[in-house]
Amino acid sequence: MRKSNVVIRDLSALEALGGITNICSDKTGTLTQGAMIVKKVWLPKVGIYTVNSSTDPTNPTQGEVTKGPEISPASTPGEKRQLTFDVPAAKLPKDQRNRDVSDDEEEAAQLTPELEAFLLPTALCNLATVLLEKTEGDHKEKWQTTGEPTEIALQVFARRFDYGKRRLERDGWKQVAEFPFDSSIKRMSVVYREPETKKSMIYTKGAVERVLDLCSFIGSGSNNEAMTDGLKGNVIAQMDELAGQGQRVLAVASRTWDGDFPEQHGSNVDSLRSEVEQDLTLIGLVGIYDPPRDETKDAIRECSEAGIKVHMLTGDHPATATAIAKEIGIIPHNLSILPAEVSASIIQKATDFDALTDAQIDALPSLPLVLARCAPDTKTRMIQALRRRGLYMAMTGDGVNDAPSLSSADVGIAMGLAGSDVAKGAAKIVLTDDKFNSIVAAICEGRRMFDNIQKFVMHLLTSNVGEVILLIAGLGFQDASNQSVFPLSPLQILWINMLTSSFPAFGLGREKASSEIMRRRPHSIKYGVFTPQIIVDMLVYGILMGTCTLLTFVIIIYGVYDGRLGSDCNRSYQTDTYASSCEPVFRARATVFAELTWLILASAWEFKSIRRSMFRLDPATQSRFPFFRDVYENRFLFWAVVIGALSVFPAVYIPGLNTKVFKHMGITWEWGLAFGAVIVFVLGVEAWKAVKRHTGWFISEEENEEERRGGRFGLRQGFWGRARSRAGSVRSLNLSRKCTERSEGSGRLSIGDKVAEMGALSAAPTTRSLLTTQRMEGGV
Repeated sequence: MRKSNVVIRDLSALEALGGITNICSDKTGTLTQGAMIVKKVWLPKVGIYTVNSSTDPTNPTQGEVTKGPEISPASTPGEKRQLTFDVPAAKLPKDQRNRDVSDDEEEAAQLTPELEAFLLPTALCNLATVLLEKTEGDHKEKWQTTGEPTEIALQVFARRFDYGKRRLERDGWKQVAEFPFDSSIKRMSVVYREPETKKSMIYTKGAVERVLDLCSFIGSGSNNEAMTDGLKGNVIAQMDELAGQGQRVLAVASRTWDGDFPEQHGSNVDSLRSEVEQDLTLIGLVGIYDPPRDETKDAIRECSEAGIKVHMLTGDHPATATAIAKEIGIIPHNLSILPAEVSASIIQKATDFDALTDAQIDALPSLPLVLARCAPDTKTRMIQALRRRGLYMAMTGDGVNDAPSLSSADVGIAMGLAGSDVAKGAAKIVLTDDKFNSIVAAICEGRRMFDNIQKFVMHLLTSNVGEVILLIAGLGFQDASNQSVFPLSPLQILWINMLTSSFPAFGLGREKASSEIMRRRPHSIKYGVFTPQIIVDMLVYGILMGTCTLLTFVIIIYGVYDGRLGSDCNRSYQTDTYASSCEPVFRARATVFAELTWLILASAWEFKSIRRSMFRLDPATQSRFPFFRDVYENRFLFWAVVIGALSVFPAVYIPGLNTKVFKHMGITWEWGLAFGAVIVFVLGVEAWKAVKRHTGWFISEEENEEERRGGRFGLRQGFWGRARSRAGSVRSLNLSRKCTERSEGSGRLSIGDKVAEMGALSAAPTTRSLLTTQRMEGGV
């Protein structure tokens, strides 16, 4: 897991990840790159400033800023254009090149009083730093940044016009007070003293709705005027326009404080916040774009095929969250394809969600897939709602306020790069790269562990069931002195359980991930390891094993030796002048011992998959008979089976060890019975697996309450993304291989590696992918 950038703080969480049905993820830095860049700035009655050709979000000297006319959102024709993060043109698909080329109406931006009025609060109401420094061991200069990604993006934009915070403070701007960002009100403010007039200036930035309510004026300089309902409507329309392009939209406002700001308040300055943040002047809006990670679309599609539903819980505007959710495939681009009641519930604002009672939330046909303007308390309510529906969820978070939701979730996942120490302490899993596809890798590993635990347990308990049947039935075999004759001696049982059976069980614990591990639903937490399928399989295989060995004992004793059980054959090999009276029992024991050993060893190979045939474990293989390659893949298990099978011969033939220790003797023709029983056992196991595949038994045991309500709605999530790669049915098979390679230490691979190799080709239709999923679940 370290190679997959996942740190497990609680080992039980890794196994629990295999049962995850829902993932509640933050947007910024997890689903997106966290490399924010200012793309648009709207100044009332001035125009729209656009940043073009920027490939480095930390470099203010890269790219250019153009100014275009102010366009009414209502007059914008056609579909809203999706913005993408600037990357080198050579690396873009042909249809995306020149995507952000400036219109003919745009011109190079010039520093104006209106733009200057916007840059001052952008740089000063900011805790980030952007510096050009020399790198260690190299004389090259590189832009170094510290702070939150949003504030870094704003500071970089201000530096484009040489309005950085440090330069302004060197010019005499002095900070008087600071009102830090508060997640409950979603804004922050600072108070600075102007160097020339010595006036105290108040600068505020934050969520548009929260800042707009505090503004009495709009515009700067000659464009300044009183705020009206019509102007507010225009601001909201501009915000929706920017947010609809996937940008996080912030409002910037200012105000001049009358007189000197009371510095003597010191630590009690927070009491002035309500007085400071009023009668503000809205200067403009800024749109910050955070591009989705390249691997996010494929990772969400993998979650869909694995029966896991992804929820986005973000503090962004609903339009911003919706645009990004559509781009990465969490929700469809056209919501009308969904039932009306489902479409109305999958996107909600946190205020609307919090206003619902628990009964109303439980009555929703589907819980929201996108929750915007989300507060920490909203995340906790979402966890409770998921739990009431019988779902098992993972929650991601990075801030101090996320600690309650991380600790209350079934599996809390903290961000290692951007996460706080409090969040990491509350979580069971920490992602060292903050990437969503690392969560998918951890789920794959969790499922592998759970499967291997099931195989380990089933292998041991199946042999115990077979032995119990054989030994209990053996109580009915009585010799001339009415003493029960044991089909297996105590040392034979110990040898089988401790030496023969243990090592193959350990080998099953080292099994690689199945090729279809991420194409089936999560296992049910309510059953744990002992699912109905495991219990039934254990009984069927145990009865089959016990029956085969019992019949072998009966055939030798009653079919060949006319029921001669000798005298006191449980203790020693009794002999007389002509022959031993215990020879039939000892020969039968040797045969049963060899047969049971081989049956247990053969079952280890059969239990490599509890549904697929041992002779075709990998559905993606092109080989006509891949049996030998498949069984040799797990070399520990292979040699445990081979050595265990060969160990039977010395145990049967070594003089003294056979008759005095194991209470059996060398055999001849009886080997045929042992080999035949192995064939019958393998055919029986294969027949039972075929019945399960043909009838679909135990497939539905993983259904949860939400799936029973909404059918297979959750399984379609992720097929809605615009960009489709050729993976279709192949991608999920490759994912489990990558999970296997990670566990073997063969190097870290991203979810999109295969897609990148194959190119941006169109995928198979959604229906074909769903049919492939159903065939895989059936084990075809």
